[in-house]
Amino acid sequence: MRRTKNSYLLRSLLGLALAACTLSSHAATETQRPNILLIVADDLGYSDIGAFGGEISTPNLDALVKDGVALTDFYASPFCSPTRAMLMSGADNHQVGFGGMAELMTPQQRALPGYEGFLSDQALPFPLVLQDHGYRTYMAGKWHLGVKEEVAPPNRGFDQSYALMHGGASHFDQSGIITFDANKAPVALYRENGKEVQLPKDFYSSEFFASRLMSYIDADTRKDQPFFAYLAFTAPHWPLHAPEEYIRKYEGRYDAGYDVLREERLERMKKLGLVPQDMQGYVGNPAWPRWKELSPEQQRVESKRMAVYAAMVEAMDAQIGRVIEHLKQTGQYDNTVVIFMSDNGADGNTVLDEGETRAWAHKHRDNSYENTGRPGSFVEYGPGWAQVGSTPFNLYKAFMYEGGISVPSIMRVPGGKRQGEFVRAPAHVTDIAPTILALAQIEQPKGEYRGRQVIPMQGNSMVDVLTGRSDQVHETFRQGWELNGRRAMRVGDWKIVYANAPWGKDRWELFNVVEDRSELNDLSEKHPEKLKELIAEYEQYAKRNGVEDFEGLASRPGYSNSLNYYKDLDEVL
Repeated sequence: MRRTKNSYLLRSLLGLALAACTLSSHAATETQRPNILLIVADDLGYSDIGAFGGEISTPNLDALVKDGVALTDFYASPFCSPTRAMLMSGADNHQVGFGGMAELMTPQQRALPGYEGFLSDQALPFPLVLQDHGYRTYMAGKWHLGVKEEVAPPNRGFDQSYALMHGGASHFDQSGIITFDANKAPVALYRENGKEVQLPKDFYSSEFFASRLMSYIDADTRKDQPFFAYLAFTAPHWPLHAPEEYIRKYEGRYDAGYDVLREERLERMKKLGLVPQDMQGYVGNPAWPRWKELSPEQQRVESKRMAVYAAMVEAMDAQIGRVIEHLKQTGQYDNTVVIFMSDNGADGNTVLDEGETRAWAHKHRDNSYENTGRPGSFVEYGPGWAQVGSTPFNLYKAFMYEGGISVPSIMRVPGGKRQGEFVRAPAHVTDIAPTILALAQIEQPKGEYRGRQVIPMQGNSMVDVLTGRSDQVHETFRQGWELNGRRAMRVGDWKIVYANAPWGKDRWELFNVVEDRSELNDLSEKHPEKLKELIAEYEQYAKRNGVEDFEGLASRPGYSNSLNYYKDLDEVL
């Protein structure tokens, strides 16, 4: 009997030891799964940051490149909410509710599946998957994926969230950016964990969002679980606002004008090895004046606006630095993946051509030279500077030329073998969600999730490229775009683009974007068979993703077809 008791005791102790080992192993696995910090800038141009050739001081993003890699051929949508829909879901925007920008869609579009104007029920947001697999999840900043409760951050996978629900707002207060009544000030909608909130009096967007995100991370007691943190800045989206100390730093810096600055950036890009030494940059659409054609007073105002824009970018970079330094000080950075990107190209369009918003801004905002960039102002920086932001590419936000869809992207993986490199493998925003799930050691859900059918992720994981095990994300990069009737398709080295005049030729153009990424040489007449092949590829993309064709939509008057920026500029002089 004594032997039996001893045997039972031995078995019990052995069982406890095995259980302890299992728990210990589980805890170790949880620790080994990385934290993930996803940072998205709003309307940041390809060449704005130092690591991509810009003169703006961005030491923290530049340091992140040295600690990780810069992706030179990373693509997004030419508009913000479609990019964010693809970012969250890993699927094409037409399949998950954003076949168009909600603010720009026609009633006919809104009646169609895939054009709901919010992140649809068929979308599977990857933060929800992370949450279901033990990740702590937080966000602070711009949501822009629908305002109803069922599609807001708390129901899309976020434990804690402080969200601007719409597409933009003042960076100093709760003023919105679009109004349908010139006598009624627009009000921005912010919610914290689903409840509507009022901003504090000392609010500045970039500083506030960074601070709120850090507070969520610090306050959570589940320290044994990894976190996913989404920092969605509204900078440098208009209206151009920045703290005074940053603006002063750049006053006078841009007096030489956008034509000179564009050439300076291109030369820096060549020295960095970012672009070929013989590359010629796009010089700007003939619809817009060259710098020397502006009056001295126009030049003075334009220089100030670019100074404020640069100040916004540097102020945002400083907040990124605060977050990263905080993670280092708290011992969390070494196990943190950092992903940075812009949501689309630089914005050279003008909302101030939209009737009631234009009238409200002229009547109720102080856009004097002295107040530019300060509270109470409401200015944009126009096509000339946006073309600088897109250096060396063609055009900017709202267009499928490279300037609208090529965005700066930086990725840092703990222990990654690639550091300080340019990664030239073409990749797309739909590749982010699969990459994050792979890094989190989570298998991609397929077919059904939480009892409902979901759209499968279409992107590829970039983990092998980021860790140096492969040179390509896609065996053949094959990606289509369509928004508001403008279209594009890239397959391998070749790309076709359709844009309405005066921006394009009202027909398909063909480019070899490896040899001519500035899209200066239309090869459609020289290679008609290649053109035909890519048009067929686009048609397959459109059919596969439920793209609807609306005749004349691309040339509809409005935000991305305005030619009145410099006329509006004269009105404030």
